Amino acid sequence: MSTAPPLFYQGRQVAILTQHGKQDLVRGPLEAALGCQLVHTDGYDTDQLGTFTRELTRAGSQLDAARKKSSIGMALTGASVGMASEGAFGPDPFGAFMPWNTEVVLWVDRLSGIEVTSFAHGPALSLHRMVSSLQELERFAAEAGFPEHLLVLRPEHPEHLDMDKGIHDHSSLLKAFHLAQAKSANGVVFAENDLRAFCNPTRQKMIRKATEELIQKLLSACPSCDSPGYWLSQQIPGLPCRACGSLTRLPKAEIWGCKKCGHEGQRAVNAQPWADPARCDFCNP
Repeated sequence: MSTAPPLFYQGRQVAILTQHGKQDLVRGPLEAALGCQLVHTDGYDTDQLGTFTRELTRAGSQLDAARKKSSIGMALTGASVGMASEGAFGPDPFGAFMPWNTEVVLWVDRLSGIEVTSFAHGPALSLHRMVSSLQELERFAAEAGFPEHLLVLRPEHPEHLDMDKGIHDHSSLLKAFHLAQAKSANGVVFAENDLRAFCNPTRQKMIRKATEELIQKLLSACPSCDSPGYWLSQQIPGLPCRACGSLTRLPKAEIWGCKKCGHEGQRAVNAQPWADPARCDFCNP
């Protein structure tokens, strides 16, 4: 893997639009590695693109929302490079046993005409529960990582629009609970983790992780045109089994590609020419 010229983004302004403190998570690593200058703007209400508390549903995909944020950020700051992140939460992809967070971080360079994306996935603190007593609330709060992870409370059900967000200490939690319970026709309060970036340290780790991968991609230059973002685009399965010689699903090679000029290169991925029979569908069906 070649390394992009260290001055490719030296001194370039990079717009980031966020209302939730993400600039503080990514500024240090990006500026240190790339020499760029991160320019923060909060001149657009990003809640209009969707909220985790369901007042507005996000239109389109995570990547669509990140593209919208980066475009607005560049328009507001005049920068020719924009970055954005967008998160999503759901069940884990392995067995749907735990909450799961997927973060995408996007880099758009309008002068070079390239778009680079990175993803990070992992367990999340995105719990929710109906509670009707202080004991139930305190038990939920402990499981939800409170007070390091902030909470949201609302009366009756998950879609009630009257809510308290960003609950950060015990006295605020008790006050919000009593207010929500007083407004609840059935005495039940819906409690959940606040999933905005500045409220959720577990999510912050995912954003940092995705940013580190983004940096590695931007430091990887195309061997043909020297543009940043030369990265793995495809794995080719077929590493042969050491015992029977059958082709396994393990990769035998990788295809790396450039988003700017389209150049592709193939490289081997395994130091060993054979796959362990334990990974063979014939030897170990």
